[in-house]
Amino acid sequence: MALFTDDFQVFIKPVGARCNLRCSYCYYIKNGSEIKSVMNDETLENCIKQHFLASSGDTVLFTWHGGEPLLAGIDFYKKALSIQKRYLPKGKSFLNGIQTNGTMLTKEWCEFFAVNGFSVGISMDGPDFFHDAMRHTSHQCGSFEKTLDGYKLLRENDVNAEILCVVSSCNVKYPLVVYDFFKMLGANYITFLPLVEKSHDGAGLVSKESVPVLEFGLFLAAIFDEWIKNDIGTVKIQIFEEALRTAFNQEHTLCIFRERCGCVPVIEHNGDFYPCDHFVDQNRLLGNINEHRLEDLLNHPVQKAFGNAKLNTLPQYCVGCDVRKMCHGECPKNRWGTSPDGEPGLNYLCEGYKYFFNHCKPFIDSVSEAWKLDNP
Repeated sequence: MALFTDDFQVFIKPVGARCNLRCSYCYYIKNGSEIKSVMNDETLENCIKQHFLASSGDTVLFTWHGGEPLLAGIDFYKKALSIQKRYLPKGKSFLNGIQTNGTMLTKEWCEFFAVNGFSVGISMDGPDFFHDAMRHTSHQCGSFEKTLDGYKLLRENDVNAEILCVVSSCNVKYPLVVYDFFKMLGANYITFLPLVEKSHDGAGLVSKESVPVLEFGLFLAAIFDEWIKNDIGTVKIQIFEEALRTAFNQEHTLCIFRERCGCVPVIEHNGDFYPCDHFVDQNRLLGNINEHRLEDLLNHPVQKAFGNAKLNTLPQYCVGCDVRKMCHGECPKNRWGTSPDGEPGLNYLCEGYKYFFNHCKPFIDSVSEAWKLDNP
């Protein structure tokens, strides 16, 4: 989700990794971490109560994630809303965001989201031949038609919907086909997520489905040029918005581009707290929301060390990079490459990001200069 209202954002996973799809690139399924239960009332109440207590901002964001969080059922979120209203501190407000594959969306769900101001992220990888290549059911049936129907229902009910598109070896060569398709749907918010999977068969560094590094940069650059020409101000694309934040000396809202990470932890269905959605394993378990205050978990020395490690292990190759402020080495989960001078810890996607950020840098610099003239 692109929303960010405070100095942290917790992914709450009411059904853990459980999902009604079997997307081929899902790291939950590959890790064997599915569960069959739903967050109980005590854990839900503690999540919400502690979230309010730990938040310093005027608006508190609750982010419901999965797996497929709609599997918790609509009554679960009605209950969550009731608890949120009960514990809402005076002078504050709250927002809810939810991430879904869209296949379970109905008129009832969309009306509920609309009435209660939910923002919805929906996963869609482009037209059907791209989407169905990897996003399918356990019977290998494509999910495109149900996802598209779900997206249309969101739009019909005026729900604030963001498309999250995984960029893989399947769709990376067709940037404008993908982008034009989303524009045809009337999309106003788009996020592009690069697929990076380590190879498990010894055939190479990454899986054959992973996005080729330089092609990912070319993909972003092609869409950026089209966006600058025709869509700036009407379509929000997360990585472009993040790059533009550097023109105004603003902190990144997206954790992967921040200098330090650790600001987007996870609370699992049973209340277990982990530092990041990509590092959910027993070695990273810091505690449980039913036994510890969220504020204490967020400020746990191990959590702080996890976040600082991103900066402290940044290769010298990155330290001197012209576009470091736009990237900061991206996500630690992808930092297992080697720099040209042999230093470990380079992000696998470095070449692609470097190409893209240098491509858009002249525009970013011109925006920065104009802003400085207006804000001496």
